[in-house]
Amino acid sequence: MKIYLDPGHGGSDPGAEGNGLREKDVVLDIALRIRSILINDYENVGVRMSRTGDTTRSLEQRTNDANSWGADYFVSIHCNAFNGSARGYEDYIYSGLSDSSQTAHYRDTMHEEITKVNELPNRGKKKANFHVLRETAMSAFLSENGFIDNSNDASLMQQSSWRQKVAQGHANGIAKALNLTKKPDTGDGNLYKVIAGSFRVRENADERVAFLKSNGIDSFVDTVTISGERWYRVQAGAFSDRENAEAHLATVERTGVDGFIVVE
Repeated sequence: MKIYLDPGHGGSDPGAEGNGLREKDVVLDIALRIRSILINDYENVGVRMSRTGDTTRSLEQRTNDANSWGADYFVSIHCNAFNGSARGYEDYIYSGLSDSSQTAHYRDTMHEEITKVNELPNRGKKKANFHVLRETAMSAFLSENGFIDNSNDASLMQQSSWRQKVAQGHANGIAKALNLTKKPDTGDGNLYKVIAGSFRVRENADERVAFLKSNGIDSFVDTVTISGERWYRVQAGAFSDRENAEAHLATVERTGVDGFIVVE
């Protein structure tokens, strides 16, 4: 089963912004977590992403890539913004589809599984004429995971544990909709994240991402709060297996960057 994950925006397009967060960073983190869950927990699953780092991809590049790969399901992950007062979760399928279509049935399952865990007000199931929903040859789904300019929603987005819950909800929905077969439980249940620097100034973190990219290593900036202080952490990978994380950490450190592993 081929699943295409599309973290919205990226590179020169930050997406929605608010409360010190950028949509492109939040949704990339969630998408990478979804990929990790699907690959590690389910049999015969292929996962491709429109981007795995802070890169610019046009809407056409995303849908063309998914179509040429022959994806079975396209899942686009976003955050919303409005006027600071709106909040909550909603999702979309293409406006030209009926409620009895396979895409709508998939979306019903996704909606149920995500709203079980995301701790957000439920704004409902919607339809739209978005490019990624219209131009994909396979069933396509787009989620809007909270309003980044709302302080309540943003406080959730800042939490790594919340982003993991949202990723798990998406993965659960995908697995249930597509009848994926779960692998025997062999892992320890931890997620090992490779961190390639932690900074108080956002620009310094962005410079580290650019440096790693020049060395062929994808990474992104994750915002964390420690003892009431905001830090900008550069994440260069997340693994369910400790040995894989340590091997990737060694690759990062060969560039001259000191890194470490965070266990969740």
